[in-house]
Amino acid sequence: RLHTPMHFFLSVLCFVDLCYTNSFVPQMLAHLLSTHKSIPFHCCVLQLYSSLSLGGSEFLLLGAMAYDHYVAMCHPLHYVVIMHGRLCLGLTTTCLVAGCVNSLMEIISTFRLPLCHNIINHFACETLAVLRLSCVNISFNKVMVAISGFLVIMLPCFLVLFSYTRTVAAILRIHSAQGQRKAFGTCTSHLTVISTCFGASVFTYLGPQSASLVEEEKMVALFYAVVAPMLNPLIYSLRNKEVMAALRKVLEKLRDKAETL
Repeated sequence: RLHTPMHFFLSVLCFVDLCYTNSFVPQMLAHLLSTHKSIPFHCCVLQLYSSLSLGGSEFLLLGAMAYDHYVAMCHPLHYVVIMHGRLCLGLTTTCLVAGCVNSLMEIISTFRLPLCHNIINHFACETLAVLRLSCVNISFNKVMVAISGFLVIMLPCFLVLFSYTRTVAAILRIHSAQGQRKAFGTCTSHLTVISTCFGASVFTYLGPQSASLVEEEKMVALFYAVVAPMLNPLIYSLRNKEVMAALRKVLEKLRDKAETL
C-alpha cells in the first residue's frame, strides 16, 4: 500500500535529504573537533558541487510533490491515470538531472575566478563564501547565482503556491467538515516543510547581499543544511497514516520474532 506516487516521491526526497546532510555535516563536525581547520581544494569543489546539486534537486522534487498532491486532491478519479509510473520516474529523473546540471554551471562560473584568499568565513564550502575570496569583479557570478536561484528555487515555489491555491479551493468544496479538516491537516504539514526549505534558501541566495549579513547567512545555512532535511521525512511520515500503519506492522513483526527467540 506504500507503492504509490506520493510515497515514491517521499522515498526519493528522504534519500536526497540524507545525501545532502552528509555533504555538509561530516566536514563541519571535523572542523568543530579539530584545531587545524582546513579542507583541500578538490574536496571543497566536490562538497560545493554535491550540496548544490542535491539542494537544487530537493527544491524541484518538492515542486513535483506539490503537483502530485494537486492531482490527488483536484482530480482524484483520474489520479491513477495521470500519475502513472513513467511520469513519476520521468519527473524524478528530470529533477535530479536538472539539479546536477545547475550545480555544474555554478561550479564552473565560481571556480574559474582567481582566488586571492584561502580562508573561508563559513563552516563549509558555500557559493557566496567562496565568491568572497575572489579578488576580481564578481557581478557576473552574482547574476548567475540569481538566475540559478530563480530557476531552481522560485519556479518550484511558484508551482507549489499554484498547486496549493487550487488544492485549497478544492478542499473548500468538500461538504464534510471532517474531510476538510483532514485535507487541511495534510496541506499544513506539507506547507511547513516547504516554507522552511524555500524561506531559508530565498534569504541566502536571493536576498540582499552585504557584509553585515555574513553571520546570519551562516546560521541560515546551518538551518537548511541540517534542520530542514531532518524535519522533512519526519513531518511527511508522521502525518501519513499509511506510513505509520506500515511502521507499526514492522514493529509488531520484530516484537513477535523477539518473543519467539
